[in-house]
Order: sequence, then C-alpha cells, then structure tokens
Amino acid sequence: MKSDASTSAAPLKGLVGPLRSSEPALALPAVSPAVHLLEEAADLLVVQLDFHAALETCERAWQSLAEEPVSGTIVEVKCSLCVVGIQALAEMDRWREALSWVLQYYQVPEKLPPKVLELCILLYSKMKEPGAVLDVAGAWLQDPDNQGLPEYGSLAKLHLFRLLLPLGRMSEAEELAVGSAAFSEEQRVEVLQAIHTARRQQHTQEHTQEHSNSQEPQKLNQEGRKDIGALAELMQRSWRGEVRAELMQRPWRGEVGAELITLMMVSPFPTAAPSSLPLLYQLTQLFRRIQKATLSRLYPLALRD
Repeated sequence: MKSDASTSAAPLKGLVGPLRSSEPALALPAVSPAVHLLEEAADLLVVQLDFHAALETCERAWQSLAEEPVSGTIVEVKCSLCVVGIQALAEMDRWREALSWVLQYYQVPEKLPPKVLELCILLYSKMKEPGAVLDVAGAWLQDPDNQGLPEYGSLAKLHLFRLLLPLGRMSEAEELAVGSAAFSEEQRVEVLQAIHTARRQQHTQEHTQEHSNSQEPQKLNQEGRKDIGALAELMQRSWRGEVRAELMQRPWRGEVGAELITLMMVSPFPTAAPSSLPLLYQLTQLFRRIQKATLSRLYPLALRD
C-alpha cells in the first residue's frame, strides 16, 4: 500500500513540471490509518502467524474507519479487512463466528461485498454447515441493487450448488434457475439437469432409509420368536414325563408356580433384546432346580418298589 502512494505521486511530478515560486505545492493525499493497520494485520496473518493479533488489528482498523468519509479506497479497505478477519477466525477454529463478525460492520446481508459473501459461502459449505449462511445469501441475491453487479451470476451459482442442493432445497433451486437472469439458456439447462440428478439421488436415499427402517422390526420379531421358541423348548424338557406328574402332586407346586409367575411379571421378555438373556438363564436354572428336586424324590421310590 505504501508503494501505491509513491507510485501515484510520480505522474503528478511529470504533469506539473518545475514548480514556480508563485505556484503552491500540490499536497499528496494522506494515507488513511486503516490502510497501515490493514498491512499490519495481513503481515500478522501471513508472516507471523499471529491470528489473534491479526483479528484485533482488523477490529482497530474498523474503528478508525468510522470517522473516514466513504470513498472507493475505503470500500476496498473494508472488504480486505473482512477477508483477513475471516481467515484469522478460521485459523483459530472460530469459523462459526465469521458471519456474525462481518455482519456487525455491514449491519445487513444485502450490503456485504461480493467477495466477502463468496468467502462465507465457501467456508460454511466446506465445514458442512451450509444452512448457517443460507438466509444471508438468499437476501443478498434478492436485493435489486446486487443483481446488476458482475459477480451476481457466480454467486447465484455458488448459492445453488453449495447451499440449496446440499440442503435438499430442490424447489428453491429450480425457482432460482428458472427465474433468475444470472444464467444463460445453456447454463440454465445444465443447472436444471443437475437439480434433476440431485432430486433423484434424494429419492433413492429416502427409499433406502424407509426400506431399512421397515426391515428392522421384522428382524427384531424374528429374533424374538427364536428366543421364545428356545424358552418353550427348555420348558418342555423340564416338564417332560414323570417330572411333570410329580410336580402336580407335590404340595409345594403352588410356591413354584407363584415364583415363576412373579419372575415373568417383574421381568417381562424383551423380544430380541440382549437384556433378555439373563432372564432366560434364571428360568433355566429354576427349572433345573425343580427337576433335580423332583428326581431326588422319584428314584428312592423306584428302589423301594
């Protein structure tokens, strides 16, 4: 920036020629303090890698610009300060603050410089959060003053491919492609084809997800029926033959039945769940104890006969 000032002074010397005593000396335009702060911030960001200091320097530069009259140079300085500040925030892993940081200076989305909006779209889409900048980009594109800018077409395309399509906003993407003058006829055909492909992929993913969700309960029911079948088989083995007859004749059969019913009521069978395995194990052990107690009574009777 300093070299720009010295370069701009050279043509003045050639045009004016030798100064006469009666002619006043031409004063060179003073360089804004924000320009020096911008150079300092860029040096801190790129050379010294002091991202925190670079961000603070940008903020100090913005404060100094509050007293500067609006000019083309000031507009460029503001835009460059935003670019340096966004990069510093990203380097510090504070990229989520980038959009709110620039909006505190420009107040409304429609006033964002195209370069700053482009950087925000690329940043948030790369970090898989395109929804954070969706409303800001949409408001900027709808502003009539921005639609005449040379960058409008590229930002409209960026908005469509980086924000709308990844978020599944197919109808909004079609409206932008058809209703916007940012696309030529050839570009409009390509964009609509891309939207059609994205919509087909979206339907395929939704169908696959629905099919997977519908198959899950069937799988659980099948596994649950297997567990119940295994339990029934264990019960049949335990109640088979003389063991069942002996249990029906014993006076303590009511206690056993009460214990079984209580166990089933307190611990219902969760179909196909791993938590059902301890319950199955408890029932198996209970039936084995019943079988062992019954057989110990049956065999002595058989010997006496």
